[in-house]
Amino acid sequence: MSQHGSGTVAAPAGPGAPPGGTGTRGARGGGTAGAGTRRGPRFGGGRRDRAIKGHQGLWGWLFVSPMVVVLGLFLLLPIGMALWVSLLHWNGQSNPFSGAADFVGVRNYSDLLTRPGQDRQLFMTSIRNNLYYVLLVVPVQTALALALAVAVNSRRVKGKSLFRTVFYFPSVTSSIAISTVFLFLFQGSGAVNALLKWVGITGPKWFTDAHGLVWTVLGGLGIVDPDKPVPALAAHGFLGLSWWDWLAGPSIAMCTIIILAIWTSSGTYMLIFLAALQDVPAELEEAALLDGANRWQSFRNVTLPALRPVLFLVVTLGLIGTWQVFDAVYVMSQGAPANTTLTPAYLSYTAGFQDADYGRAAAIAFLLLAIILVMTLVQRVLLRDRDAVTRFSRLRARLVRGRTS
Repeated sequence: MSQHGSGTVAAPAGPGAPPGGTGTRGARGGGTAGAGTRRGPRFGGGRRDRAIKGHQGLWGWLFVSPMVVVLGLFLLLPIGMALWVSLLHWNGQSNPFSGAADFVGVRNYSDLLTRPGQDRQLFMTSIRNNLYYVLLVVPVQTALALALAVAVNSRRVKGKSLFRTVFYFPSVTSSIAISTVFLFLFQGSGAVNALLKWVGITGPKWFTDAHGLVWTVLGGLGIVDPDKPVPALAAHGFLGLSWWDWLAGPSIAMCTIIILAIWTSSGTYMLIFLAALQDVPAELEEAALLDGANRWQSFRNVTLPALRPVLFLVVTLGLIGTWQVFDAVYVMSQGAPANTTLTPAYLSYTAGFQDADYGRAAAIAFLLLAIILVMTLVQRVLLRDRDAVTRFSRLRARLVRGRTS
């Protein structure tokens, strides 16, 4: 039946349809009525859904409240206490919250960052050492772990379980035990120098040579003298250290710790990459090969983009682990020779437990936390999935156009 000449057609009422023409469709009045009728139950249901969700949220908080309490007591509260201690001059012999300790504000931080002195020099030396450690360990261990995962994941390799166990075994072995073994291997008369001597190379003094690797190599080529700094580099500096010190590279002893870190951590990240590789559809790689791509092109354009989230995870874990290195330094060198293996984590330990300056130790820990957060954010920006951002922008634009139409 037509109404008001608008051409509205009464739709047949289906089962359960409410009376009163709720099923009508029209270009004007009928369409408006129909739309309003359709929205009514949705709004009512929305209020009921929100009430249900509110109860669900209450029950959810009730179930997770024990873990929230535990995290608050054993994580957030100690962090807040450590932050307060970093503003004190406290020797650990009194209650830091009773007023017995001297409140110095940000002096502990200024001593480490801006005020010339031994504290600043030691902290910047540890930052330099740890920076070289990070720049060498993270890329090498990531590339090695990915290469091992690709090799183990290959269809041509037999005995994959054996290789996974062999590669992962150093990661589950005690770090103290492995550090002790490396300490004997890299002694002056150890097995490593014996092998080098067998091929005609005189091995270095691994744990007593304080020269940087860069100046040692350039000195071997006759370009510079490692014992005589270049005046232009020695006269100018940055953050309390001369450019000669900043550009010296890791010491020979630090290179030993770097080798240890790469060997012990690559197996763990290999398993992470291996699990991600097994989730990549084989049809994608086969399609790329059928389109004329070689193995490297297929890996670079198909497999590697699929591993981007896992790559971000591995690099993040690598950054956190390398900036917190302590056990190998404690066992193998304790900062020697000449503080060339000193790291912020070990410096924080010595400041607190040897020098009884817990305020400075806590300040070093928070500065280390800030460095880790900044580097994590930087690598997050560098490894972000630009294609995913573009796809999300296009999807959002399509949804907006759909709503306006």
